[in-house]
Amino acid sequence: MIEPAVTLFTADEVREGVRRLAQEVRTAHPDDVVLVAVLKGSLPFLADLVRAMAGEAAVDFLAISSYAAGTGRVRLVKDLDLDVRDRPVVLVEDIVDTGLTLGYLLGELGRREPASLSVCTLFDRVARRILPVSLDHVGFEVPDEFLLGYGLDYAGRYRNLPSVAAGDLEVLRVDPDAYVEQLYGSAAGE
Repeated sequence: MIEPAVTLFTADEVREGVRRLAQEVRTAHPDDVVLVAVLKGSLPFLADLVRAMAGEAAVDFLAISSYAAGTGRVRLVKDLDLDVRDRPVVLVEDIVDTGLTLGYLLGELGRREPASLSVCTLFDRVARRILPVSLDHVGFEVPDEFLLGYGLDYAGRYRNLPSVAAGDLEVLRVDPDAYVEQLYGSAAGE
């Protein structure tokens, strides 16, 4: 029998964190703001964040892909459609851990000369930080565990859970569906 996944944040706790972050971002940028999310994991967070924000907000997306396994190097595979020059930009991330990807993205966005550039992340896994990065808006600090739900996945599974749980990565490597019954059954009851 496998150890069950442990719920770290209920759907209500996630919603409240998103509402708080939406208020923080709007307070920092009362007029014009461009929210830039990294596909695919940040999509649920971005959608809820922009809905929780009062007023207008432009939205755009980046997508990245690893090109050298284990090196921490990434490449841009989908660029912005909007011109962000002289506009305030908030990079929206689902989770920041090592800081390597975030550092790369901040460099890319910074070259476009936005009026300001800040970071909003729902989850901050400080224990894995390699590259020091500045996070302006943080929802929750999380332990060094493998997270599932609310955009965070394993092999494309669990992204659509409204809550966030910690699962055993070794268990998932053997059976990517190991927690499906447990987590989706409990999600229906929230």
